[in-house]
Amino acid sequence: MHTILVKPVYFDFENDFVDTLRCIPMIVRYKLDTANKKLQLAEWSRLTSDEKQTLAELPCESPAEVEAYRKYLDARVWERSKKAVKDLGGVDATWENLGKVPLEVIAKAHEWHCTPPTLSQWMGLGLLQRFALVKLSRSGHEGENFPKALVEFGIG
Repeated sequence: MHTILVKPVYFDFENDFVDTLRCIPMIVRYKLDTANKKLQLAEWSRLTSDEKQTLAELPCESPAEVEAYRKYLDARVWERSKKAVKDLGGVDATWENLGKVPLEVIAKAHEWHCTPPTLSQWMGLGLLQRFALVKLSRSGHEGENFPKALVEFGIG
């Protein structure tokens, strides 16, 4: 059994699926990016509720934690899906740059007729909040949550 040191953060805009964890929450997406892993929704859906919760709770910051996270993820997905979790092959972590608001976030705000965050607002956001805005800005993610996230983070 793994020791849980970090209580996961779930955003209000995720409320429609957090109770069941039918979708991959931002905290897990962040940890997957940190571990350089790409988890398919089909693989996620085969995991047990406890395994999903563990993936949200396990620490994933130090090199040792990241390696332990990868091993846990790989083992659970193999056990449930008989598939290897793919490597991302590198992550464009624009959320880590406090020097400018990522262009993808600005573009998504305009697409949804929202005011994009100012640099001061961007700098005032937590890492996971910046991560969420970037992820919600990228294609293939549920765009309707982008304006909800802006409001939740005090920007919209």
